[in-house]
Amino acid sequence: MNSQAIATPEVTIVVSPRERFSYTSESLESIYEHTEYPFKLIYVDGGSPRHIKDYLAKQAEQKQFQLIRTDYYLAPNHARNIGLQQVTSKYVVFIDNDVVVTPGWLKPLVECAEETGATVVSPLICQHLPLHTEVHCAGGESGVAVETKGETTRRRIIEKIYKQGRKVADVLPQLQRQETGLAEFHCMMVRTEIFQQIGLLDEKLLNTKEHVDFCILVAQAGGTVYLEPASLMTYVPGVQLELTDIPYYMLRWSDAWEIESLQRLREKWDITEDQYFKNKYNRLGWRRHMTIIKPLSRKLLIGKINSRLANKILGSVDKVVNRFVTNRYAQKHLPSVMQKQNIKQGESVGAN
Repeated sequence: MNSQAIATPEVTIVVSPRERFSYTSESLESIYEHTEYPFKLIYVDGGSPRHIKDYLAKQAEQKQFQLIRTDYYLAPNHARNIGLQQVTSKYVVFIDNDVVVTPGWLKPLVECAEETGATVVSPLICQHLPLHTEVHCAGGESGVAVETKGETTRRRIIEKIYKQGRKVADVLPQLQRQETGLAEFHCMMVRTEIFQQIGLLDEKLLNTKEHVDFCILVAQAGGTVYLEPASLMTYVPGVQLELTDIPYYMLRWSDAWEIESLQRLREKWDITEDQYFKNKYNRLGWRRHMTIIKPLSRKLLIGKINSRLANKILGSVDKVVNRFVTNRYAQKHLPSVMQKQNIKQGESVGAN
């Protein structure tokens, strides 16, 4: 590393599992191919199948990054905290293991933070294939709105994502660096010192709304969130899962984890259980339905009537299997996980 690189702000990239493992190589290789700005990398591997485990071990040896492996699956914030506790640099970049970056993506994030003093910087995040063509998140809003009518006070969660579903070619010319209210953990850069104020990420938020919670905490601590559209990447959800992805996907998007996460969000921020939450409860398991049940139904039977019947039967089976997967994980791993969480409660992370 040359003297100029040493003088630049330090950045550590923490890669963690999102919902599957089968896009690991595409994502990791994009980081090393398209990142010219100096960085350290910590890869948190939460129970990946053997071929991914072996691939990551080989890559860690070749590229000299830190690989942390558990033999059980990890909830997202738990995985991020494992990596975060190893970070000693000025900035940490959280990035999911299904994200593909574009050339030069990291430098604009650092420049934005250095020039604005931002606590959190979000790139322009895209979604789906083909890469870098459709917007997923161009900033947004988060917070808690307090509404009082007479003697009744309601507290509702604010979550709004800007430009989702729009074409990048249409949106990008209109975007500029700006303060915003929302960043997502698909990819965000964070000034590490903020964790001295807010503590580690909330591991009781098992699978949803952890980005909203984090952005609210940052705002409460006096921090700022910026969008930097000069940095661009795409997260690629698994349209077709590999067989080895399914157990983690089932747990990651389990009904139990989502219910527990929503309840944690409500209790933590004293949120009224309004239509927002009722809609979430009514749609439990929709990701599993779209990604596992519907494709399987199409393979098994042909025709609208048979397809509806297959969806109904498979949906019932899914609920049973999902409860089994969640309960089995809880019995095998949650006691030790919760013990570690209790030990870590109140800990903070600081930059050297």
